[in-house]
Amino acid sequence: MRANADVHEIVNRFNQDETVWRCFEKKRTVRRLLKQGAPVTEKVLEELDWLAAKRECRNSRAIGQHAR
Repeated sequence: MRANADVHEIVNRFNQDETVWRCFEKKRTVRRLLKQGAPVTEKVLEELDWLAAKRECRNSRAIGQHAR
């Protein structure tokens, strides 16, 4: 039973990471298309996009995990 739980955990983590990555890609693409002349480096802008994507796609648990 433990191996099955591990597989589910790995799949859930992958799906969460993939969701954040896709959101980040959208934000980065939109920012590059708009080409706003920001006074900061591209690396800083990408970090801000990444943090925004993580915040937007974060799972929030009000009470805790549900029983499986």
